[in-house]
Amino acid sequence: MNPNLLTDLVTMKMPFGKYKDKLLCDLPESYLIWFQNQGFPPGKLGELLGTMYEIRLNGLEYLLKPIRNSH
Repeated sequence: MNPNLLTDLVTMKMPFGKYKDKLLCDLPESYLIWFQNQGFPPGKLGELLGTMYEIRLNGLEYLLKPIRNSH
């Protein structure tokens, strides 16, 4: 896994949709589940959303706190 993905999750904002301009790490779990079921978008955004889904699924949100606090 690319370590920059975690930094991107706490700095990048959702570029479209209902949660436009919300940080990717702050997206509701239900939205991530919806993407999991429908298919993640292609490219980096899809990779980031998939990573955030896995973080939430496995209860690893604590990994983002130190990174978030430093930005």
